[in-house]
Amino acid sequence: MAYPEAVLFDNDGLLLDTEAVWSRGEMKLFERRGMEFTIDHKRSLVGSSAKIAGQKLARYLGEPGKDEELMDELNDLVLEELEGGVDAMVGARELVDLLRLAGVPVALVSNSPREFIEKSHEIAGTGLPFDAVVSGHEVAEAKPAPDAYLEACRQLEVEPGKRVVGLEDSPSGVTAAVAAGLFVIGIPSVPGIELDQADLVATTLEDEAVLHALGIESR
Repeated sequence: MAYPEAVLFDNDGLLLDTEAVWSRGEMKLFERRGMEFTIDHKRSLVGSSAKIAGQKLARYLGEPGKDEELMDELNDLVLEELEGGVDAMVGARELVDLLRLAGVPVALVSNSPREFIEKSHEIAGTGLPFDAVVSGHEVAEAKPAPDAYLEACRQLEVEPGKRVVGLEDSPSGVTAAVAAGLFVIGIPSVPGIELDQADLVATTLEDEAVLHALGIESR
């Protein structure tokens, strides 16, 4: 089996179990206002850009015009929660290591701020083993726009196309990777999330179908 020309990973809920960290921060944000954070809120927010998430939070919390302030408050809460620790998702470390050993360029493409990306990997002890790291805060438009994926391809010096694989756990991330023209593998991190646009949907990074798509023999 041939390896892809490059593999591009989302971060939150795909490489690291940071969606749980975001959820705790979101829960506290709601609790401060005497409101309940529900699974429907989570499904709506997962993978959203800061801009879109801020708009949704302002609507849910009844604070119109407070988009940026709410996101700043949430980011502070999430960074506090991150200090409690974070684990890699099942199979994430091993998969990245296998691809690197095979000489496949790998990138991390996330809507999260770079500070959060770097801190989460520092706490998880991964060493951030990627040839490129792109935050949605550093491109013209975050996911669901394709900009971050296209920038990662540019940095890796590969042409966007079906020989480049993007792995995602959210609808906005899948939309972005599809718009960039990549072969997209969807692995939902939140129950009830549908990733129908993906070329392949699996339950974990260890799924045989995922390994096959990446040119890796199952062990």
